[in-house]
Amino acid sequence: MKLLRVGERGQERPAIIAKDGSLRDLSGLVDDIAGAVLSPEGLARLAAVDESGLPLVAPGARIGPCVGRVGKFICVGLNYADHAAESGMPVPPEPILFMKATSAICGPNDAVCIPKGSEKTDWEVELGVIIGSNASNVSEEQALEHVAGYCVVNDLSERNWQLERGGQWVKGKSADTFGPIGPWLVTRDEVPDPRALRLWLEVDCRRYQDGTTATMIFGVAKLVSYISQFMSLQPGDIISTGTPPGVGMGQNPPTYLRPGQIIRLGIEGLGEQNQITV
Repeated sequence: MKLLRVGERGQERPAIIAKDGSLRDLSGLVDDIAGAVLSPEGLARLAAVDESGLPLVAPGARIGPCVGRVGKFICVGLNYADHAAESGMPVPPEPILFMKATSAICGPNDAVCIPKGSEKTDWEVELGVIIGSNASNVSEEQALEHVAGYCVVNDLSERNWQLERGGQWVKGKSADTFGPIGPWLVTRDEVPDPRALRLWLEVDCRRYQDGTTATMIFGVAKLVSYISQFMSLQPGDIISTGTPPGVGMGQNPPTYLRPGQIIRLGIEGLGEQNQITV
């Protein structure tokens, strides 16, 4: 299934992409794409619904973040060896974890606001993992059972604030609109191998990132298991799994976003995002 949320910011309604490609409103069945709806039982109930009997979503409706009531937005740093190299950093022996404020979350096609005083706003296409059931100290073999599905994430970053202002990376990762997610949550059954997905990103029609999740250092099962050792994971939590090479910081000379640019990014089978910077 492909699940999404449509409507104005803060008033999003749950929806599904029907087999005929139309968008159908789920608000008569569930209150949101969140919480228990993401559990195996909740997803099974939605999968059994006759989509043809659901109301159509109005054409042109805004697509919001694909999951609601996110409790934690956990990111993994330097999870592609070639990205670590372009960043001038060693390949980590264990996953590097940091948090992104949930207030950064926005829709996949919402405008990206370059923060006041920023000179180094950067892009990062990433595979997002959405947790569907509680996970605490789970084994790598059982980890994927706790995953509801996957989505596209643009892990926007202000590199000066991230790397040159002291403290943790969260300062450079959490500005408003720095966390576009979606357009859809694609359920786990439709992504048989999360390590076989092509992902890419363009700025003003120039392709900067073009990679594959096959080159991730730590795969999804490893990450879910590893993170669950340090904190419990709950339905709706997002894990952003790292980015392939081609970020602005790695260009020669470094290239950063400025107002009026168009960012386009996507992951095979998970859809595309389109943003303008303001």
